[in-house]
Amino acid sequence: MFIGLLMLTASWGTTLNGWVICYSLSLLFYGIGVGGEYPMTATAAMENATGSGKVSTKEDRLHRGRKVTMAFLMQGWGQFFNQAVIIVLLLIFHHSGNPPYSLVSAQWTFRVSFAIPAVGTLWLVYYRTYKMPLASKQLNAAKKRAKVTGYDVQSLKLTFKYFTPRLIATAGSWFCNDVFFYGNKLFQSTFISAIDPAATKTGNIMTNWLWNFVNIAVALAGYYLASFLIDNKFIGRKRMMQLGFLMDFILFVVPAFHYNYYKSIKGIHAFQTMYFLSSFFNQFGPNAVTFLVAAEVYPTPIRATAHGFSAACGKLGALLASVVYNYISTQQKFYFVPWFGLAGMLVTYLFLPDTTGLDLKEQERRWQYIREGRESDYHGIAVHPKHLSVWERMRGVGKHYNPELDRTGKIHDLRAEWEYRQAEKSKDEAGLTDVDDLQFPDDVHNHFMRTSAHAAGKLSSSDNGSNEKVAPPN
Repeated sequence: MFIGLLMLTASWGTTLNGWVICYSLSLLFYGIGVGGEYPMTATAAMENATGSGKVSTKEDRLHRGRKVTMAFLMQGWGQFFNQAVIIVLLLIFHHSGNPPYSLVSAQWTFRVSFAIPAVGTLWLVYYRTYKMPLASKQLNAAKKRAKVTGYDVQSLKLTFKYFTPRLIATAGSWFCNDVFFYGNKLFQSTFISAIDPAATKTGNIMTNWLWNFVNIAVALAGYYLASFLIDNKFIGRKRMMQLGFLMDFILFVVPAFHYNYYKSIKGIHAFQTMYFLSSFFNQFGPNAVTFLVAAEVYPTPIRATAHGFSAACGKLGALLASVVYNYISTQQKFYFVPWFGLAGMLVTYLFLPDTTGLDLKEQERRWQYIREGRESDYHGIAVHPKHLSVWERMRGVGKHYNPELDRTGKIHDLRAEWEYRQAEKSKDEAGLTDVDDLQFPDDVHNHFMRTSAHAAGKLSSSDNGSNEKVAPPN
């Protein structure tokens, strides 16, 4: 909302310097507010799905990616409606799309286009503050279990020790993607001038907007296809991102070495097709997947920090594109961009684990073992080779995977979690603490009640968790 007020103020300015100052300030507050809040959508979704307990659901494992990317594709609809609104506003205030444009019509188009989102932002502020549960609820629960107050420094140290390759994957791929994503936005006016030079000569801004509208519609199709296929076990997160990066590399490197042909009459339609397809594959692959995996490959205590670091690296990619594009020609832009697609694909292949279908509760279990200094005692699915990166497999991270030993450990961990919840519940009844809303299945709860020390009066010497017959819930 504050950004809209700044831009509305800038519309009254009489000098370009004043406008640039207001625009720069708006970008600052955008980065702090929207730039910090919207990536947290993925983090909040992950934490609300996994919680701090051990009980998971089939729905979460099979459709988690779709739920998160369906939220993310609102970015595409935002671009779509933004372009549609300014086109309609220009037609209303100017009565046509053709130049010359009067100062009055330009002012009204500019002001109203920023005033309309301000109304929605006011509603969003209210809803986010009073209607949505705190995104940090599960983080606070995890910190409470680990007896951590303030910032979890130990978790940060362990992150660099155990998850540095994943940081390289999420931060590096986001950096490469944003060179493409924002570079594409900055580059589109140059591209449109190449495919429609007549509109550029006459200063017809409506032509640029209409071509951009087509580009946004193609990109929106990419968002939806990503949402549809993100949870497919054969395609999954990692292959989608690799395919998107590879196609962006091809679709930019081909016209780079044959630029004069593709900007000619003979090649212009192929040029258009490649440019629009690059937008499609960027949304289908890296732009959607980076948003998801940067939250998914980390456990709760470090998820927000790692996700925020990755998003910040992405903005460095956007900054690189915006600076470099001012100093190179159109053809040189095509030479410059493709290699970030190739680099993104290689970084993804080497360092990114595939979390498609992974129970994120297992991520939490593994982290608990790491914090306790007994990583080798974890034998669960989170270290199965299919859920590890190529680099992690080469380093032997998956050597401790053992389903039989994991079953024993999982029952033991589940009992420990149940006992902790029972103790918290007793404190809550006494008014000493608040207990969260995790519910164990009735069969699990009843079994632990029957075999607990409280119910039996004493523990059997043979009841050490290794011979329990209850199966952990799936």
